[in-house]
Amino acid sequence: PPSAPDGERVVARGVTYHHPGRADTLRDLDLSTDTDPGLTALTGPSGAGKTTLLELLAGLRVPTAGTVHAPRAHLATQRPLLLPGTVRDNLTLGAPDVTEGEMTVALGRVGLWAALRDRHGLDTVLGDDGFGLSAGQRGRLALARALLSDAPLVLLDEPTAHIATGDLPAIRRLIVDLARHRRVVVATHDLGLAGLADQQWRVPLLHRTDAAPASPVPSCSAQMPSSALTPLTGDGVAPDAGDAVTAPADTRAATSAPPPEHTSYEPLQPADRTTWLRRWFPTPRARLRVAAVVGGLATASGVALTATSGWLIVQASYQPVVLTLLVAIVGVRAFGLARPVLRYAERVTSHDVALEVLAQERTGAYARLVPLTPARLGRRSRGDVLTAVVRDLDDVTDEKVRVVVPVWDTVLASAVAALVVGAFLPAAGVIVAAGAVLVLLLGRLDQALEQSAHHRLVAARGAVRRLTSLVTAQLPQVQAVTGLGGAEVVVDRVARAQRVEDSAARALSRSRGITVGLTWLVIAAAVGSVAWLAGGAFLAGSLTGPTAALVALTPMALADAWGAVPDIFGARARAHAARERLKALFDQEPAVAQERHAARSVAPESATPRARSGRGTQHDALGRGGGASVGSAPVLTTHGVKATWNPSAGGTADLGTPDLGATDLRVGPGDRVVLTGPNGVGKSTLLAVLARHLDPSAGSYRHDGVEVRELPLQQVRDQIALADDEPHAFTNTVRANLVLARPEATDEELVDALRTAELGHWFDQLPDGLDTRLTGLSGGERTRLSLARGILSGRPVLLLDEPTAHLDEVTATRVLERLGAAQQSAVMVSHDVRPRGWQEVVLTPPRRTPAASGSSRPDLTQTSARSR
Repeated sequence: PPSAPDGERVVARGVTYHHPGRADTLRDLDLSTDTDPGLTALTGPSGAGKTTLLELLAGLRVPTAGTVHAPRAHLATQRPLLLPGTVRDNLTLGAPDVTEGEMTVALGRVGLWAALRDRHGLDTVLGDDGFGLSAGQRGRLALARALLSDAPLVLLDEPTAHIATGDLPAIRRLIVDLARHRRVVVATHDLGLAGLADQQWRVPLLHRTDAAPASPVPSCSAQMPSSALTPLTGDGVAPDAGDAVTAPADTRAATSAPPPEHTSYEPLQPADRTTWLRRWFPTPRARLRVAAVVGGLATASGVALTATSGWLIVQASYQPVVLTLLVAIVGVRAFGLARPVLRYAERVTSHDVALEVLAQERTGAYARLVPLTPARLGRRSRGDVLTAVVRDLDDVTDEKVRVVVPVWDTVLASAVAALVVGAFLPAAGVIVAAGAVLVLLLGRLDQALEQSAHHRLVAARGAVRRLTSLVTAQLPQVQAVTGLGGAEVVVDRVARAQRVEDSAARALSRSRGITVGLTWLVIAAAVGSVAWLAGGAFLAGSLTGPTAALVALTPMALADAWGAVPDIFGARARAHAARERLKALFDQEPAVAQERHAARSVAPESATPRARSGRGTQHDALGRGGGASVGSAPVLTTHGVKATWNPSAGGTADLGTPDLGATDLRVGPGDRVVLTGPNGVGKSTLLAVLARHLDPSAGSYRHDGVEVRELPLQQVRDQIALADDEPHAFTNTVRANLVLARPEATDEELVDALRTAELGHWFDQLPDGLDTRLTGLSGGERTRLSLARGILSGRPVLLLDEPTAHLDEVTATRVLERLGAAQQSAVMVSHDVRPRGWQEVVLTPPRRTPAASGSSRPDLTQTSARSR
């Protein structure tokens, strides 16, 4: 890592750097500046390596060649590190000892305190990646954290990218004021900010001259090979190519191979699994009953084996004629063989039912999740939500194997044992029956104790997993904020979350321990009581020795079945807790009324392929499944449209302040509209309304004069492509990332889309052309890749959220000039670009109502959710 004593210059000498599998990003770079207070502007075209240079100065990367010297630095990245927790928690990541007053002042200086004051101020809860804040507000929070840091070197990466035009002068003055006290190096495309700098570093865009030329573009149609499907990481989140993730060499080689000439997209047909059992018992419920009966017979066979063996041993001690023992010998053999055979049949049947039901439940769950995306999935990342749903479905389905069948096993075996013992000694039969009832009641008590503990444990465990996965996935950002070797604050947060999980786990263990102990006391009492009664009957002469042995050993043989009851009801507690969590998630009202009705009509067994493919999610915004032709662009009109992300508003505009105030807009075929206004005014919310991800709470939204709520939802969405302000780039090939928008596109169309999005130079640098695996994308490259997907989709309406935020002015102008065909409409949110020929629509903050300052909106997570 770079280091420098006080007074030494910040130096990059002969620095060369390249991302794995990529050409040089920086080459033979020589730059230096004083460590004394001052402002250094780092400029250059998009993709030139400005972010990479800042990461080298912060010590987050090691140069391929050359040396870097710099003092301890605080880096505010393009995508700020924001962990789940409160605003206070995130501010103290870089300055653990900062006071509440200092935090409030810093937030006021960056213009964010007014948005937080009416919620919970410093205690406002944020979700993963700052969910609940707009892009501009997240940037302001990162800038406030930089103000609070005591690092002598402050590195800012595009600090004005998402800031509203009216607020730019204040943010620029703030950065200049910060530079009066510390050395500030800022990477920016903001010419106004760069003009205020004491010194400017310009990083040139390298041309590949000494590397092998990019692979030629084949003329065949682009097909998506099986390797194009990106696997998920362990926490359920697909890796982002913006993170420097490198695949193993053998994996890269495999995915770099030419795609197959023909790839079938027909769905796999399930194999014919009809068996005699399915013919006789066609429903899962009927087969589960069969499994329960067979399992009960298996348990009863085990009890009979023990009791018969005891009778046989005692009877043999009397040395009778061998022929009198043959029946018992045959019985022992029969019971010994029946127990494993019946248990195997029970396991096969019950697991077959469980797997069938699990497939149906998962299909139904995905179909019910789709209408809730993106507005109703809460503060967690989508990957975390999906992972939690899958785990809860597993627990619910496991109930059939771990609860239903074992409970009936125990009940049937106990009933048979009580009848057999009671036939010889009625009092003993009553004790066996009473013991079985007490054991089951203790199991029910265990379920009651564990169910609430399970909720706490799952919540605590989820918090630990989310935090650790976010921290490990963003270690460079953590180091950028806390400094190298200074991550104690983050480690302490993980440790606190772990202690909460440990406490919940201990509470659960105590509940289980109490019921297990009481269960074995009942077992011991039942076994001892029956043995005492059998012994007394033997001494009284009412029972023979072999029969007394049979009676005494029967409850002992039930010990295994009874001892498993706490585990059975513990699994039932997990299943019920999981079912409650799923119900709370699925019972939410979707943000689009048409999806609400569709969700209620979806049955797990009949979920359609469209639902399984993710109808209405961001994939549709990327153009999955093709789209309408460009020539069919509709006229989009809104009149007095208001919208809110708050589900408690119940579709009305009366409850609190809407996230989007009354807005009138008209977008005709070929129109270009740019939406501007202050941060948090509702620009992204308006795009969500236009994309049909959110219903208006008031006003009307029409396509060609027809209210959109009267049109088929998919028909409207098929006409729209959305490029989000934080697009995701999958860690896969360029081709795999593009054909998400249109799987049937040819390679020439893929390349044309890249060049239209001003990625031609970038594409020419790739060693394997379209088969190059993405890694180390800059913010501008990631944004333009999303634009290329929108262009490739061919949909008549493009919705663009901050498409030029990380682009230099020249590149941004060229991109906007080349966007779309003659009749392709475009609506763009922007703070920094006013392109010629685009109509500007300025949004104003909605008027506040008294309810807005109440408790109806307790934190930002209910107000500024965006379609990610």
